[in-house]
Amino acid sequence: MIHNISYRVFVHGTEKESKVLEALKNIFPNAKPERELSQGHHKNEIIILHQKLVKKDEINPFLRKIKSLESASREDILNNLDKKMDYKGNLFIRLSKQSAFLGKWKMMEHGDSIHIRLKFAAYPAKKEVALKIAQEWLD
Repeated sequence: MIHNISYRVFVHGTEKESKVLEALKNIFPNAKPERELSQGHHKNEIIILHQKLVKKDEINPFLRKIKSLESASREDILNNLDKKMDYKGNLFIRLSKQSAFLGKWKMMEHGDSIHIRLKFAAYPAKKEVALKIAQEWLD
């Protein structure tokens, strides 16, 4: 159903990397992100934590948690599948960093978030096929 999951989160200069990592581990308990240094618009340092998960034992806990979200959050994903999925069958969601730090999952449209991409195993790899798989999975 899901071929892989990728995530990316930014650690701004005003944040502690250890706290952002803790928030990330509340979403992906076995997270072992790569660390990349970047620079913001005003030359401020930004750390980017990212990883691609391909093993079922890394992916399945996340999928179970998404399915067990409160119905309003699941319905939000379902109702916006078309605009949150690209033509290759990648579903993009964002979770609040602050809520994740507190052990809660809160969907976001923009802002300070953990960016997650779910690649659906759709054959052929087309949006229409992936949308159908995603709808069946979330219902």
